[in-house]
Amino acid sequence: MSSIKKLVSQTAWYGLSSIAARFISYLLTPYLTYKLTDVAYGENSIVYAFIPFLNVIVTHGMETAYFRFGTKENEEKIYHTSTLSMILVTGLVIMGLITWSAPISQLLQISNHPDYIHLIAMVVGLDALATIPFSRLRLQGRPQKFAFIKVGGILMNIIATYALISSLPQYASLHPDSWIAKMYQPGWEVGYILIAGIIQNVFVMLLLQKEIRALRFSFDFKLWGEMMLYALPLIIVGFGGMINETMDRLMLGWWAPGGSVDANKALVGIYSACYKLAILITISIQAFRMGAEPFFFKQAQSDHAPKTYARVMKFFVITLCIMFLGVVLYLDIWKEFIRNPNMYVGLKVVPILLIANMFLGVYYNLSIWYKLSNKTMSGAWITLLGAFITILINYLAIPHFGYMASAWATFFCYGTMMVVSYQWGQRVYPVPYATKKLIAYFIITLLLYGINALMHVVSQNQPFNYLFATILLFAFIAFVARVEKKEIKLLLNKS
Repeated sequence: MSSIKKLVSQTAWYGLSSIAARFISYLLTPYLTYKLTDVAYGENSIVYAFIPFLNVIVTHGMETAYFRFGTKENEEKIYHTSTLSMILVTGLVIMGLITWSAPISQLLQISNHPDYIHLIAMVVGLDALATIPFSRLRLQGRPQKFAFIKVGGILMNIIATYALISSLPQYASLHPDSWIAKMYQPGWEVGYILIAGIIQNVFVMLLLQKEIRALRFSFDFKLWGEMMLYALPLIIVGFGGMINETMDRLMLGWWAPGGSVDANKALVGIYSACYKLAILITISIQAFRMGAEPFFFKQAQSDHAPKTYARVMKFFVITLCIMFLGVVLYLDIWKEFIRNPNMYVGLKVVPILLIANMFLGVYYNLSIWYKLSNKTMSGAWITLLGAFITILINYLAIPHFGYMASAWATFFCYGTMMVVSYQWGQRVYPVPYATKKLIAYFIITLLLYGINALMHVVSQNQPFNYLFATILLFAFIAFVARVEKKEIKLLLNKS
């Protein structure tokens, strides 16, 4: 149980930094939905749906391989080899983006702005260079520094975005003869958002200079070969994951029943803005992944590892259920993050996406079985299955149902991956998960959501509805606390 306390402690740091970073970042959602048109916001969503695919290529599984192979004896060698591998691949990706910027911009339906692709190359390149230094902080158990740099980077992004989107045009209009006014380009908001991302990454690199300066040009080809054998299936996992997480924005731009390119971009903007209301679930998953991946590998040699993993899963699912209720019961409040009322039409996708992301969180927890047993190709097959479901449902249904098809595709994709991973993993690496109890918690959560939805039909009194929602939320927390009283007490008391 003490090991779980350590995970909780580190995850709290990663969680607090993720919550702070994500919350500060999400402050851009009301700002950007207010400042940008539906079409421009859709373009921005498409651009930032493309970047994660590039991140998969430039990282090529080295981050997880670094955790898998990094020990006290060879961490330095692993650090140098994985970072140099990433630098080489990043250089090739940047060259490809610059060379084929025109056709790529056409594919993304931003053909009027091939210059965006050059900026994307800079964002991806700088982000990749910081990946292994950040991983080193996690492996060494230094979440405080990790948190400080992550939050600092996001704050810099906020400041830069506001300066470029609001202050720059205002200054240009007041000083039309200045060199700033001559450089300013109206209608280039997405470009300025990308520049803000570049400024953020440069700032982060400065804060990571100690880790970056520790890099030596020492490359172990034998070690690199072993790492690549482990990591190659993870590239497939990464690509499949990005198809499942972000490809729906691109497919909406291609196939949505909007009637024109700009209308489709507007639908992408609506879907992307509403997707961001799954903030609490995505933060929980991100915080968990940051703390859990190195934790799971370190716990692997313990005789009690399976029981520890089972306890972690239980508390994680409970957290997800509380987060789900925290969003859906107060959706009328959360929607205020979107400052464009025209986008409220997409709010019906939020509960679907929240449940889908709960499935994803459970899947990430389950996926440790193929990482610990060196069966990363199994994870690749599961992710490819999810990607197939995502593409198939979106292709068949988007032309008829628009972004609702994308929401349900996400739901069925992650749900299938979760079930398949559980069944497969229990045969390869059995873990005594409290499956029936976790399913019961999930069903109770959905019932409370349904009761709250019925109350909204019966009552139009908002203060009363919020009170009723709060009673439901605290009733669930009290119920779980009573059921898990013994384990919670052990968790709090054991050192």
